[in-house]
Amino acid sequence: MKEHLDLLREMVRIRRFEERCAELYSSAQIRGFLHLYVGEEAVAAGVVSELDPQDAVVSTYRDHGHALARGVPMDAVMAEMFGKVTGCSRGRGGSMHLFDASHRFFGGNAIVGGGLPVAAGLALAHVLRGEPRVVACFFGEGAAAEGEFHEVLNLAALWRLPVLFCCENNMYAMGTAFAKEHAAGDLALRASSYGLAAWSVDGMDVLAVKESARRATESIRAGGGPCLLELRTYRFRAHSMYDPERYRDKAEVTRWRHLDPIDRLVEVMRPEFTDDELGAIEAEVSVEIDHAVATAEAADLEPVTDLTRFVTSEVST
Repeated sequence: MKEHLDLLREMVRIRRFEERCAELYSSAQIRGFLHLYVGEEAVAAGVVSELDPQDAVVSTYRDHGHALARGVPMDAVMAEMFGKVTGCSRGRGGSMHLFDASHRFFGGNAIVGGGLPVAAGLALAHVLRGEPRVVACFFGEGAAAEGEFHEVLNLAALWRLPVLFCCENNMYAMGTAFAKEHAAGDLALRASSYGLAAWSVDGMDVLAVKESARRATESIRAGGGPCLLELRTYRFRAHSMYDPERYRDKAEVTRWRHLDPIDRLVEVMRPEFTDDELGAIEAEVSVEIDHAVATAEAADLEPVTDLTRFVTSEVST
């Protein structure tokens, strides 16, 4: 039951954080681009729960859920949204460029597929150093149409790199339906053609995601080479806050909402898990989010005198 509670708490944290970000964006307290993770929480919670502290995570521009699940403090993530110096990227990255080396979280990448070669590089470094670590690389199904997808999977398989490729197939690359972008729709099968162990997972079922991530990481740690999980999920909100969302039918969204990963886990936990316990989790998360917002509002912007800092390394060679 504790394992279930931990997964539920993490999904609720991500969901409520994203909903608050939507409110803050609408009131112009958060600016720039904002891509929300609502509906996909089972993927981040399930996969990251199977990683060790020294493993690495590489994310996409829809990165808030991954960062929170990885343990990046919510205060630091929210401050980054506000562009404040206390943010995990000192306010320089914003929503799409969360980064926290201390938690082994290496972006936040705005370019579609941009995290794939980064993940391969991290994994190769671990191999050369003799470090038994896994690199979890999250990316959307739209990245499977990019050249680096094929190049990186080929090299990862050839060099047996310890990468867990996590394809979050939410059916739409921005506004382009998956079926209109890919002639062959089975991404797990495509990955297996490069020699990777790969399979599809119900990405709306956090327990199925966790079990698949456990199986994959055990194989990678045992020297079995890279694995790919095609996590079939769905985002309940538009691609970004700028998106008028005219490319999908509202009835489709409603059908997928009936597969809400939070609701599904709560039902699995019944009757041992009560509404009062769920209310306690919600209250705990609400306090955490309120604190994150308050500290972000009170934090300072980076001083103008520091704007050229970090352009070159401060470490002498």
